[in-house]
Amino acid sequence: MSGDGGGGGNRAYGRKTFKRSRSHFADRITADGRDGWPVEPGRYRLVVSRACPWASRAVISRRLLGLEDALSLAIADPVQDDRSWRFTLDADGRDPVLGIRYLGEAYDKRETGYPGGVSVPAIVDVPSGRLVTNDYQQITLDLATQWSALHRPGAPDLYPPALRDEIDTVMAEVYEDVNNGVYRAGFATGQREYEAACTAVFERLELLARRLERRRYLVGDTITEADIRLFTTLVRFDAVYHGHFKCNRWKLTENRVLWAYARDLFQTPGFGDTVDFDHIKRHYYQVHTGINPTGIVPLGPDLSVWLTPHHREELGGRPFGDGTPPGPVPAGERVPARGRP
Repeated sequence: MSGDGGGGGNRAYGRKTFKRSRSHFADRITADGRDGWPVEPGRYRLVVSRACPWASRAVISRRLLGLEDALSLAIADPVQDDRSWRFTLDADGRDPVLGIRYLGEAYDKRETGYPGGVSVPAIVDVPSGRLVTNDYQQITLDLATQWSALHRPGAPDLYPPALRDEIDTVMAEVYEDVNNGVYRAGFATGQREYEAACTAVFERLELLARRLERRRYLVGDTITEADIRLFTTLVRFDAVYHGHFKCNRWKLTENRVLWAYARDLFQTPGFGDTVDFDHIKRHYYQVHTGINPTGIVPLGPDLSVWLTPHHREELGGRPFGDGTPPGPVPAGERVPARGRP
């Protein structure tokens, strides 16, 4: 994950006060190459875990924008060990492009002895094998704005200039109380700390439900970065956050508006076709041994409900604005059957 609160290994989760660290490597890949990293097709590799909501933002953005040929994708094993995310899903346990076994090797090439955690999403410079950035807040904004020359024809504008102030405000609220709030609840070490975080999660969700009751998307009438950031938490809510993180005042499926909104996005090309519920559940329940020491992964919930009608199209809105949906998922990036509804 990104900035998951420091060292101590997997056993530390739930046993020490949670604090999400800031991204240490915040270089930007830009059209003008101001940080020494110009946008170039084929030069960089995006390393993700399908389990991680922060990384899933980048996977969704990349697909919506049609950057598959310009920015290659490495998918890490959802069950990392204390040495970092590993490429055990690939032949010989090595990423076929970078030639490394652990993402930490790319971090070491950038800064030897870096004391922080190894997080995803991360973008690695393929020629040098060095980490460029792990700035999970900025990566997707740059994909939307700095990589525009490489976007597919018909790509949506995920961060339209006229709406950026409103998008930024909504995203800040969602980040504090929802994206990060579920972690503060789940990794709380005391009752009062947990109750404050859990209360904030549901208060914000209720405000978001009221906002979405008569509008299809969070800002404007098309999908934006704000929707992507809320979706990646909602899609994990009943599968892991409700039980594993004790965010259990109600399930997503019990909130009429948010459940319909989440299904609408899930059924939109670029969203649900990137979600791997098998990776999500195995990561949270097997890695966070401080919370779930048995490592048992629950059988539920029933995932078929994600494909039921949502009727959100009755609110209007145009998912891709004047653009078009992305094409089929590339063969090598399709979610295996066991991870799909």
